[in-house]
Amino acid sequence: MLAGSARFSGAAVLCAQAAYRCGAGLVTLGIPKSLNTAIIKIKPKEAMTLPLPETKEGTLSSGAFKQVKYFSKNIDVVVIGPGLTQNKSTQAFARKVISGINKPMVIDADGLNALAGHLKILRTPHSAVRTRVLTPHPGEMSRLLGVSVKKAQSSRKETAINFAKDYKVTLALKGHNTVVADYNGSLYVNKTGNPGMATAGSGDVLTGIIAAFLGQGLDAFSAAKFAVYLHGLAGDLAAKEKTQTSLIASDIIDKIPKAIKRCS
Repeated sequence: MLAGSARFSGAAVLCAQAAYRCGAGLVTLGIPKSLNTAIIKIKPKEAMTLPLPETKEGTLSSGAFKQVKYFSKNIDVVVIGPGLTQNKSTQAFARKVISGINKPMVIDADGLNALAGHLKILRTPHSAVRTRVLTPHPGEMSRLLGVSVKKAQSSRKETAINFAKDYKVTLALKGHNTVVADYNGSLYVNKTGNPGMATAGSGDVLTGIIAAFLGQGLDAFSAAKFAVYLHGLAGDLAAKEKTQTSLIASDIIDKIPKAIKRCS
């Protein structure tokens, strides 16, 4: 998981916690090296860290790519984006990872922002389609498409389907009734979840769940579909106990085991 920065260390931690709760066997957090000491105190005890070159602002540097490329030889899934920031060097690093590492990948948050204006790096020959799951909220979707949020939201199903087909990816367009689409035309509209989940870190939790499911061998569409459903169900269970008003992202993680039991 390539995530976190001096200001947004929590995004990396939430993502890792969610992945572990959903069956990931081993999670390594690729983080700015100056963050390592601090994040050890708050990360899941089970998670490892990979301290990487950073910018003076405490974000991942483009110079980290060589080390990440080498490390990726022995991993199953890459997560890129949560809490990275939009630092220019960090955004360049994200693009290098997306284009240069051929592993199943979940692209979220600032990983998505790094793609705005650079969508061509998602394109591969049809015979070499890569496993990519993108998880934009409406604002990120509008930036990717270069249109207003209103236009991106006006026809969510068509927006998701067309983007997935154009760039040969799986797309989870977040929001009320999250839409999951892939480049083969598969479509799922989710019905779990509640407004209380529109809270900081909720998207990081979803990213961790998707990554865990990819790591356990699910195809991209199934991983995204089941993750969105489980994420919403855990949020519904948490809201019953905490209320929607008091719901925070870590409450969703706490209810993942109960949600999995419900699904089982």
